[in-house]
Amino acid sequence: MPPKWARKILAWSCPKDSLEEVQGDLLELYNYWLETEGEREANKKYILNAIRLQRPFSKVQGKPSIKFNMSAMLKHFSVVAYRNVMRSRSFSLINIVGLSLGLASSLMILLWIMHERSVDNFHTNNTQLFRVYTNFTNQGQIMDAGYNTPAMLPAELKKEIPEIEYATGFVKYFRLSLQDDIYETFRVGDKIEKLKGSRAEKDFFKMFDYKLLAGSAENALTGPQSLCVSRKMAELLFGSADNALGKTVLFDGRKDLIVTAVFENVPNISTDQFDYLMNWDAWVKENPFKQSWGHFGTLSYIQLRPDADWKKVENKMKGFLKSRLGGMTADRKIELGLQRFGDQYLHSKFENGIPTSGRIEYIWIFSGVAALILFIACINFMNLATARAVDRSREIGIRKVVGSSRKNLIWQFISEATLFTFLAVILAVGLVHLFLPWFNELTGKDISLPFGNPYFFLILPLLVIMMGLLTGSYPAFYLSSLKPTKILKGSFVFGHGAVFFRKGLVVVQNVMSVLLLIATLVISRQTNFIQSKNLGYDKENLVYIPLEGDLISKYSIFREEASIMPGIKAVDRCSQFPHAMSFRLPAVEWPGQDPNMMINFALASVGYDFVKVMNLKLIEGRDFSREVKADSTNFLVNEEAVRQMRLKQPVGQQITVFDKKGSIVGVLKDYHTNSLRESIDPIVLDVKEHLNFGTILIRTQPGQTKVAMESLEKICKKINPSYPFLYTFLDEQYGKLYKSEEVISRLANVFAILAIVISSLGLFGLAIFSAEQRKKEIGIRKVLGATLGNILSKFSFDFLRLVFLGSAIAIPISWYVMKGWLQNFAYRIDLAWWIFGLACLITVIISLMTIAMQAVKVGLKNPVEALRTE
Repeated sequence: MPPKWARKILAWSCPKDSLEEVQGDLLELYNYWLETEGEREANKKYILNAIRLQRPFSKVQGKPSIKFNMSAMLKHFSVVAYRNVMRSRSFSLINIVGLSLGLASSLMILLWIMHERSVDNFHTNNTQLFRVYTNFTNQGQIMDAGYNTPAMLPAELKKEIPEIEYATGFVKYFRLSLQDDIYETFRVGDKIEKLKGSRAEKDFFKMFDYKLLAGSAENALTGPQSLCVSRKMAELLFGSADNALGKTVLFDGRKDLIVTAVFENVPNISTDQFDYLMNWDAWVKENPFKQSWGHFGTLSYIQLRPDADWKKVENKMKGFLKSRLGGMTADRKIELGLQRFGDQYLHSKFENGIPTSGRIEYIWIFSGVAALILFIACINFMNLATARAVDRSREIGIRKVVGSSRKNLIWQFISEATLFTFLAVILAVGLVHLFLPWFNELTGKDISLPFGNPYFFLILPLLVIMMGLLTGSYPAFYLSSLKPTKILKGSFVFGHGAVFFRKGLVVVQNVMSVLLLIATLVISRQTNFIQSKNLGYDKENLVYIPLEGDLISKYSIFREEASIMPGIKAVDRCSQFPHAMSFRLPAVEWPGQDPNMMINFALASVGYDFVKVMNLKLIEGRDFSREVKADSTNFLVNEEAVRQMRLKQPVGQQITVFDKKGSIVGVLKDYHTNSLRESIDPIVLDVKEHLNFGTILIRTQPGQTKVAMESLEKICKKINPSYPFLYTFLDEQYGKLYKSEEVISRLANVFAILAIVISSLGLFGLAIFSAEQRKKEIGIRKVLGATLGNILSKFSFDFLRLVFLGSAIAIPISWYVMKGWLQNFAYRIDLAWWIFGLACLITVIISLMTIAMQAVKVGLKNPVEALRTE
């Protein structure tokens, strides 16, 4: 007898109706082989033939192979899918447009997220790069946390901690105005350019992947006259990058620098943007206050050795400043911490002394938005595909009667869904390519489709397959389960479970749409609020001019001449930009001060007319006056400073700021010196009109800005001819504080509209489905005298219930989410009830319009058409 296991294999795969015949034939052959060739050869041939009869290998004379049948089946599915697409062009168009809009929206959001995540993560040694931050602690409570460190810290860290391979300082705020939008002047022959740059230590180009076009990383920043320039700067001053190396540049009209390296323009995925770098040690030497450990105004970057544990290094660094700073106790201390360099862009907001949040919140928000929009588009497809099931029910029944298996029907529907998805993906990529320039302008990015990335062409087919399976799964499994007897008898009606499921999908769609709409309204209102809120000063018609060159020594002449020029109302100066006073220190002392209290005051030196230029309000005391000589040592404070110092009678109170003693002569009404994300700072102002840094403030006459700027340009060219005339408007600078919020607001507006449009398509699909299911009911109602209005109200009521249910679910969810988002702002709008009501009303109106279109179409049909089959 043949081997038992071989007979079992044959019985396992052979159809029951032909098993006996096949076994008999093969047994006869076995007996013949046994007589002629022996048992061993007979067993061998029996086993081989049993294997050959298995499905992947079997061939029956005169019939195609299974492989051929599979290819034929796929071809058949494709042909049927194509015919169904062409037969129902309107449905197909709605399906493809809905899916493509969802895919295009999600793809653009994905590209934006990828770009955001790539910022500062392009350096080769990124896993070893870290940024140092500081925590100011008093009585166990973290009073302040940030990235400002002493200028001498990087070199000392590298010297004292062996795990640190490289270290560098970097400074954005190289003037006390503490703004990184400071441009300095460079001259080569007759060419004068204002460019933005920084100072860095000699390890800088060893740590970071800023490509050097000329020069070497070892020698780029070693000398006191070293100047490293970008390709852009080299081309502006020398015509090309090749001509720049070794050339001399006059900096700030006072110092010759030598170009020691040329680097490629800094990519936009770097938070540190600069056109040049100068030697760190020379800069520190020129500014003696930078040599103090108590001066925190620079950034510190380090690179660890590959085998170093950054947590252990952080523990070593924690108390590094204790022996270098005076006044440090167990209760009052400044500790150092480390953050991965690549995380600084997305995690720059400190919570409990650790940078954990920030722009990463927007990444999560828009990841959710992309998922919501894509899910809405998928729900649309399911609803529209099921709505067409009534038309295709007879096709399904006939296919089943003639022998089509459920598996074949499932693959038929999934193949159709895959075809739709393929067309939608192609259209979506085209839409993204078409709208990317607009999207880049909207977001301020430089995003492009990654056609050069092979993974992109791997992701697209996977996306087609996944979306095809997802969108085709419900129609495929549900419709293939229908019984052919009921279908062909004409009694096919979807059950309550199927109807409930589809209505549930519409409710989910509506929840998502209302969520996005409420979020859009809240973000837009908050953005408008921070742009239009009364800041305590007048930001309109206020111009900044940097104090540089001869304007420093001739400021008094400039002020006197400018004050009488056409279009100019008032002139003054300030050591910081008034709208963004980042220089804060616990440097104020007063009688009765709690020794355990540590308050960071916003400190600024101004001219005598600062209050007048800024249109600030005095609520107590008086303004500075040139007639009072003692005012050169006196101070103005704001209400918040009075509150935090707990002064009952502030005017006349003696205070000390650094080593300067004087009296408070006036109290200013609180005004904002930073963005509305932060609370109002306690402010202390003193008078210094001889500082060699800061900015000039000019208040122009309303409606005469052009005349005023022409006047200012003439004076600047006369007094400061070696420097180009440069100015900015305060309202423009203020707007930059909220650039992120503006971008998010615009994105929210766009994607909320798209979500509502896609959701409306889904509701339209369900309306078509419902109309098909109820056409006989509507026909009977018309025969019995129902009017179009009766039919419209009856038809709309069922859908409005879904809309109201979705809105009711969305309101508490959106309230919770948006309340959390608004917590990022110290000054924010209230979540008024009408915001939620307006979002629901908009949704209801759009839904009614969508439903009414189909209801009117069905209501106008001749009832005979619906009843003639009865």
